[in-house]
Amino acid sequence: MKKYDAVVIGDANIDLVVVGCHELPAPGEEVFADQMQVHVGGGAALFTLSLAKLGLKLAFNGVLGKDGDGRYILNEFQKHGVDTQYIQLSERNHTGISIALNSDKDRSFITYMGTNQELDLRQLDLRSVELARHVHLTGYRGRSNHDDYMQMAAKLKAMGVTLSCDVGWDDTGEWYEGIYELMKTVDIFFMNEAEAMHYTRCAREADSIAKLRQHSSHFVIKMSSKGAIACIDGQVTRRAGFQVNSVDTTGAGDAFNAGYMFGYLAGKPVKDCLLYGNACGACSVTNYGGSTGITNIDTLEQFIAAASAG
Repeated sequence: MKKYDAVVIGDANIDLVVVGCHELPAPGEEVFADQMQVHVGGGAALFTLSLAKLGLKLAFNGVLGKDGDGRYILNEFQKHGVDTQYIQLSERNHTGISIALNSDKDRSFITYMGTNQELDLRQLDLRSVELARHVHLTGYRGRSNHDDYMQMAAKLKAMGVTLSCDVGWDDTGEWYEGIYELMKTVDIFFMNEAEAMHYTRCAREADSIAKLRQHSSHFVIKMSSKGAIACIDGQVTRRAGFQVNSVDTTGAGDAFNAGYMFGYLAGKPVKDCLLYGNACGACSVTNYGGSTGITNIDTLEQFIAAASAG
């Protein structure tokens, strides 16, 4: 038995969620919001909290500031049983903050990277990996850290763990094709529908899947409320999503990843992994904050049962 079901490497920050902000102020003006909420943010942190709430044992590798925001995130991790001893504390930068502006029409973000920009794969404390069954990676930035990422992935695989990765949105717009090299290395590769289209340069879903299956034996494409598909050894499995009242989609993809990995680490068949993933994603969007909609495995099972009965 391993001490940790999974170790997560990546970003953690504060999400300041601004609700009901219908316009940005012009210079010298002031606008009012309906409310503001503080939550833990960052894809890796949201994945960690969601999976920990489902009852798995997690450890987190990342960088936080020696400040109140960093302490808040540490407390939230510890509240849900996440081992924080491998987190680095820095005085060079403050803990990152992302301001999410939720209007009636769409969301906008203002982000300060803070200590997340200090995360260096070459200097991580990998003692936690020796105690883990699985490692989840985030923070891929294309060409700028591709070589470091590949070296880390190879090192982790050599340590005998299974490896999953969600590369996230490419802010550079390059959609670096070196991603295919990474896909061959990791065991489970997550992306959303738009990311899959951008990376493959394909306009049709079928063409995108055909291209990705040339490079990955197990990848998952998230399609928001439409559900998700998983392709394992060329075999595609599709599962429809749940219809819920969505108030905040921040972190829904990370919640999906947690649900899918919950099923995977429990040895469930792929259709059940997709079911748990879709359920976690759906629960996530019903509350403000990326992981607040997920409470525990019992309530998740109740949600699935009620939705299936309806």
